[in-house]
Amino acid sequence: MAEKKLYLQRFSVFQRLIHLLVILSFLTLAITGMALKFAMEPWAQWISQMAGGFVVLGALHRFCALITFFYFFLTLILIRNKWRESGKGFWRFMFDPEGLMPGMNDLREIGGSFRWFFGGERPKYGHWTYWEKFDFLAVFWGIAVIGGSGLALWFPVQLGRVIPGWWLNIATIIHSDEALLAAGFIFTIHFYNTHMRMKKFPMDPVIFVGTISLEELKEERPREYEQLKADGSLEKLLTDKAPEPWLKKLAFTFGLFVVSTGTILIVAIIVTMYQHLS
Repeated sequence: MAEKKLYLQRFSVFQRLIHLLVILSFLTLAITGMALKFAMEPWAQWISQMAGGFVVLGALHRFCALITFFYFFLTLILIRNKWRESGKGFWRFMFDPEGLMPGMNDLREIGGSFRWFFGGERPKYGHWTYWEKFDFLAVFWGIAVIGGSGLALWFPVQLGRVIPGWWLNIATIIHSDEALLAAGFIFTIHFYNTHMRMKKFPMDPVIFVGTISLEELKEERPREYEQLKADGSLEKLLTDKAPEPWLKKLAFTFGLFVVSTGTILIVAIIVTMYQHLS
């Protein structure tokens, strides 16, 4: 074992399935939504023609909205299962320093990261970094704000029976602008943090293959490595079985397609908005 490259399971099949649903639904929502938002632009009309018309884009948009609510439900199940496995009280589990809720340690790591950018020592990140926690919580924000306003636009007649109709105008603005913000963040900040930084470019396949090498764990998440080593669970989690070559190729191809498509879309949006402002 010591002579072979060792790997540690970072994401379960269930977690990877949820993330796959996130990718497929979000990318489709972004493409269809931005094409509808910028419907008069040549690139949006090309997308419409490729899909079969704006009516089809609308149908795809609503279908992927259903997938979004579905993976949100699966995420709640995942949180419940992790909570039960931990044996901790709910609030203690939710606000565990190594959990997904932000805490004081994340503030310290943000400050440490800025010092590192200017030549200081790199923070000893744990199982989740502060930017990963932000990404995770952004899903809940997106469901509440973008999903809620989207449902209002999907069922305007039913909603108009309980609230004033002018609220639909507000919902339109919220849905459109928050979706633009989400697409901009995912296709720039998230893509860079995950795939485009120097040591990962052009693709980090861990979310697709599920495992991370022991060397990567030591370098990227030294606090987690030390914790696993201290409590004696590291050796139980290690394996010398590398990800299947076909799975890595599939992950690389699919991931590169998603990153490239998102990048092209955000460039088209930026150019369009710049032309409208100039």
